[in-house]
Amino acid sequence: MANVLVAWFSASGVTTKVAEELANAIGADAFEIVPEVPYTKEDLNWMNKKSRSSVEMNDRSSRPAIKNAVENMDQYDTVFIGFPIWWYREPSIIDTFMESYDFTEKTVVPFATSGGSGLGDSYKNLQALAPGAKVINGERFSVSVSEEKLKAWAEGF
Repeated sequence: MANVLVAWFSASGVTTKVAEELANAIGADAFEIVPEVPYTKEDLNWMNKKSRSSVEMNDRSSRPAIKNAVENMDQYDTVFIGFPIWWYREPSIIDTFMESYDFTEKTVVPFATSGGSGLGDSYKNLQALAPGAKVINGERFSVSVSEEKLKAWAEGF
């Protein structure tokens, strides 16, 4: 696949595993979205309403800072964006990422990792954050997804 980027955020490493396999399977460039302030185990405790992740997800305007940047986003026609499902949608740091670039005339394909939750409102949210893009209603994968299955899925875009 030409001019393709796989970008992802991973809190526990599960999404990283899937994203790296996807990038390898389709010959895409890979970019990990790294938070400026790393998430700790306590930050990720969804049972604690005062944890960082809970506070961010309850505030739709929250935009956690990203430490790194894609160097020449203009070169990509298709961007796969991976993330864990938090509160039935993409983590707020993905919203930061989407607002950091112009996705006009690009195809954006979300993919998520989750123990069982689907993508929830992610498709609708990403489309709102990238109004000039063609956003695909993506797919959820388990950590055990095969590289062959990822390749077959991605070749549809």
